[in-house]
Amino acid sequence: MRVAPTIILTDAEREELTRLAGSKRTSVRLSQRAKIVLLAADGEQTIAIAAALGIGRVQVARWRGRYVQSRLAGIERDLPRGAPPMKVDVARLVEMTTQNKPEAATQWSTRTMAKELGISAASVSRHWRAHGLKPHLVRGFKVSRDPKFVEKLEDIVGLYMSPPEHALVLCCDEKSQVQALDRTQPGLPIKKGRAQTMTHDYKRNGTTTLFAAMNVLDGNVIGTCQQRHTHVQWLKFLKKIDRETPKDKALHLIADNYATHKHPVVQEWLRAHPRITMHFTPTSASWLNMVERFFRDITTDQLRRGIFPSVPDLIDTIDNYIAHHNKNPKPFIWTKSAKDILQKVIRANSRLSSKQNATLH
Repeated sequence: MRVAPTIILTDAEREELTRLAGSKRTSVRLSQRAKIVLLAADGEQTIAIAAALGIGRVQVARWRGRYVQSRLAGIERDLPRGAPPMKVDVARLVEMTTQNKPEAATQWSTRTMAKELGISAASVSRHWRAHGLKPHLVRGFKVSRDPKFVEKLEDIVGLYMSPPEHALVLCCDEKSQVQALDRTQPGLPIKKGRAQTMTHDYKRNGTTTLFAAMNVLDGNVIGTCQQRHTHVQWLKFLKKIDRETPKDKALHLIADNYATHKHPVVQEWLRAHPRITMHFTPTSASWLNMVERFFRDITTDQLRRGIFPSVPDLIDTIDNYIAHHNKNPKPFIWTKSAKDILQKVIRANSRLSSKQNATLH
C-alpha cells in the first residue's frame, strides 16, 4: 500500500504558505497548491484533501510529492511539458548550408536539411534566420576587369559627389527592346481576397527603344523613343539633349561602352560641340550609371504589368510617365565614395581569385 510522504513545516514555511493560500494577488494555481501542502502538513490524507478542495487525488499527490522534494520551488512552476528539446548541431548545420549541396539539387531547403540532420524543418528555419542564411536566394554580380577601372570610377563618382560649377551632369543610356505586350485574354481586377489576374501568355506587338538622360542635380529626365538603337539614333538623341539644355552650361554626359556611343560619326559631332564631354563607365559596371535606377522605376511602375495593343500605345505610355516624373522630379543621391567602392571591389577580386585557385587545385 502506497503511503503519502509526510510533510513537516517550519514556522517560516507555514507562514509563507498561509500567505500564498489567502492572497488575492497569488495565482489560483499556486494558492491551491499551498492549500494542499498546508492540509498535508496537518496530517490529512490525499483522498480527504482532494475531497476538501474539489480536485483529483492524483493532482494532490503530485504537488504533495514535489513539495517534499523541492519545497516552495517545487510548486511555484510547472515542469516542462512535451518531448525534450531536440539538440541541433548548429555548427554542422551552418557548415553544410554554406559548404555543401544536397543530392540532385543546387541548394538546401528547410525540409531537405531537416531530413539530412534528423531535426525539424522549423528548427532549420530558426537557425538559418539567426545566422542570416537564405539558401533560396541568389544575387547576380559581375566584377569589372577594366584596366582603367579606378580612373573611370573616380571620374564618375567625382561628378556625382562634387559636380563642376556652371555645368550639368547627365546620366544617359538606352533601354532597348522594350516590348509592346498584349495579353491573350482580359484579366480580372484586384479585389478583397483575390489578387489581380493576368494570362501567362502574351502577344508581341513590336518593340521600341527608350533613350533617356537624367539630370543628376534635380532628377529631370530628357527622353525619347526610337525604332532602333544604332549610332544614328544615338546622335539624334545627343542633338535633342543639346537643344533642350541651357546653351551657357557645359554638359558632362555619363554613358556605358556600347559601340554606338563611340562611333566615328558621333565622335566627329562631339568634336564640333566642345561643350559636351563624355564620361564612360568601366566595362561590366553599368550600376555606376544612375539612369539605370530610373529605368528600373519605369519598368516596375509602368511596363512590367502594362498591356499595350501597339507600339504607339507603348510610346504614349512612356512619354506620359516621363512627363509625370518631370512634374515633380526627385534626384537619386549618390552616397558611396570612390574609396569605399574600390575597397569592396578589391575584396571581391581577392575572394574570387582564392576561390578560383582552390577550384584549380
